Amino acid sequence: MIAALPRPPRAAVFDAYGTLFDVHSAVSRHAAQVGPDAARLSELWRGKQLEYSWVLSLAGRYEPFWTLTERALDHALARCPGVDRAVRPLLLEAYRALDAYPEVPDALAGLRSRGLATGILSNGDPGMLGAATASAGLTGSLDHVISVEAAGVFKTDPRAYALVPAALGVAPEDTLFVSSNRWDIAGAAAFGFMPVWVNRAGLPDEYPGLEPVATVADLRALIG
Repeated sequence: MIAALPRPPRAAVFDAYGTLFDVHSAVSRHAAQVGPDAARLSELWRGKQLEYSWVLSLAGRYEPFWTLTERALDHALARCPGVDRAVRPLLLEAYRALDAYPEVPDALAGLRSRGLATGILSNGDPGMLGAATASAGLTGSLDHVISVEAAGVFKTDPRAYALVPAALGVAPEDTLFVSSNRWDIAGAAAFGFMPVWVNRAGLPDEYPGLEPVATVADLRALIG
C-alpha cells in the first residue's frame, strides 16, 4: 500500500475509463482499417466524449454516456474524413469491450485480500459498465459498480461522488479514489476522498489546491 496515505483506507473506488480500461484500445484494435488518422481519431473521440458530459452537467441536463460516446465518435469521424465510416459499428462494439490494463486484476485482488471494499464510480451508464467489466473478467473483483446515472449528473459534480459513500457506507476520508484523469482527481479531492492519480503518461500536474494524496505510474503501486 502507498506509504504517503494520510490514514489506512477502508475502500478503494476506481474511475473506469482510462483508469481500469484503456479508452484507446477500441481504435487500436481496428487501427489498420482506420488508417493513418487512428491516433487523432481516438484522441478526438475521447476529448469530445468528456466535453459533452461537462457541458450537459453545467447546463443542468443529462443524457446517457453511451449516447455521448456515439455522438463524440460521429464528430471525430467528421473531423477525419479520410477514415471510412464503415468502421463506426466496429469501433462502437469495441468500446463496449475495452481492454483492461494488464495490472488491473492483480491490483483489485490485492486490495480485496487486505480487506478493502472495491468499486467503480463512472460516467458510464450501467449497460456500458456491465459489458466492460464482464468482457474484462472483473465482475467478481468488484463489490460495487456505480454509474452516475443514478444521480443524473456527470463527474465532477459532487452529487456524482456522493453516490460512493451512500453505496459503500464508508466515509469519503476513508476511501481511496483512484483515477487517471486529473480533473477527476480534482473533483474527488474537493469532495473529501483520498485521491490517487494514476499518471501513466507522465503529464504535468494541474488544479492547484485540489491535489492527489499520491501519484503513481500504474495500479501496481496500490499493492506494492
